[in-house]
Amino acid sequence: MSSKPRLLLAFLLAVLLASLLASIFQTQTNLAALQALGAPMPLDVRVGTTCLDLLGFAPTFALLSALGFLFALPLAAWLARRMPSLRWLIFVLAGAAAIWTALALANALAPMPTLIAADRSPFGTLGLMACGSVGALLFGLLGRRVRYRAQPTSSDSL
Repeated sequence: MSSKPRLLLAFLLAVLLASLLASIFQTQTNLAALQALGAPMPLDVRVGTTCLDLLGFAPTFALLSALGFLFALPLAAWLARRMPSLRWLIFVLAGAAAIWTALALANALAPMPTLIAADRSPFGTLGLMACGSVGALLFGLLGRRVRYRAQPTSSDSL
């Protein structure tokens, strides 16, 4: 597989992983808040609600992740090639920054105060950013296997 399709696949898998983790985090954070108010939260409710949110919330977060990653991951890959000793830190920070930026943009454009419930607390925001970091790390791992070849110039064919 050439490098462009592999990078696209790595990007899509990074978005998918971040979105799945963020959906699970969002669901469990919301259920924990309800439980703290005294609502019973048996395991079957937790699992069922998580599955519903994977279908309902994960696509929304995938859109936010893709938007943030579209800018952050190419920049992180570029920086990582120039500073290989900081590669993993670069991807961790890029993923967190991508999600933070996407959430800030969504919150600025949304008619309600905060679009995503987990983003209403510092703990929730950091948790969602951590999900972005994991997705970005996956991209960094899969993208590392792509070898960038110099494109032949017109003088090379002469």
